Order: sequence, then C-alpha cells, then structure tokens
Amino acid sequence: MNQTLIPPVRRAFAALAISCALVAGLAPAASATAAPAPAPVSAEAGKKKVKLDASLSKKQVKVNEKVTLKGTLQAAEGADGTDSLEAIIVQQLQGSVWVNIADTTCRPNSTFSLKLSFSFSAVVTLRAYHPETTLYASAYTSSNLTLRVG
Repeated sequence: MNQTLIPPVRRAFAALAISCALVAGLAPAASATAAPAPAPVSAEAGKKKVKLDASLSKKQVKVNEKVTLKGTLQAAEGADGTDSLEAIIVQQLQGSVWVNIADTTCRPNSTFSLKLSFSFSAVVTLRAYHPETTLYASAYTSSNLTLRVG
C-alpha cells in the first residue's frame, strides 16, 4: 500500500484550525440558548403565599435516637387548601448547600410530623421547605433548626 503520511506538525495545525472553526461557528448559538428566559410576572402573581413553621422535640439527641420534627403549613387568607396535598421537604445544611434528607406531605392550614434520626455525631442544621406548586409559592422556615447529635 502506498499511503501519503501527513507530517505531525501539519496534522496538529489542521486539527487546531478545524476546532477553531467549529467553536467560532457554534459560540453564538450556544450563548443564545444559554441565556435564561425571563420568568413571566403573571405566573408568580397568581400563586398563593404560604407560611411554614417547624420545631424539634429535642435540642440534643444520642446517635440513632429519634427526634420529632413538627410543624404547620399556613396558607394565606382566602386560600382553601383542603383538596391539595402539599410536599414538605426536610433539608440539612451540608457545607453551604441544602440537601434533602426526608419528606412528608401536609394539607394547607394543617400540621405535619416527621421522625428523624442520625447515625453520626455532629451539630446538624435543618430547615423545612415547601417547593413551589401550581397553586402555592415556595416557602421555608424563617429560622434554621439546630440539633446536637452525639
């Protein structure tokens, strides 16, 4: 077989030129699709506000001991939430990120209760969170809950 070999330097320049051409051609399209669309103002205005309160049954527990988190989900005036079952998520602060660790459901203008336990010794920061739904805006507890495990 008689093959013409392209010198490695030429091959590198050819690859670099093709890469630059592809990036230059795709960059405007990528920046146009990466820009987030503005949220419609009317969609947020139609959501009913809720208030989420929660508390722990104890401030200090032993490892693997259960602690009860109790709370209420209060809907704004005029909101009839007896037909909807809303999600309540318990989140733990890990580093600087809130991580979901447990969840339950609750009707608006009602209470919820959840048993938690931890298998490690630490000071744990928790909050309860209600994600946005088609009827209600998102909400979380106004203050963080601190639990000493160990």
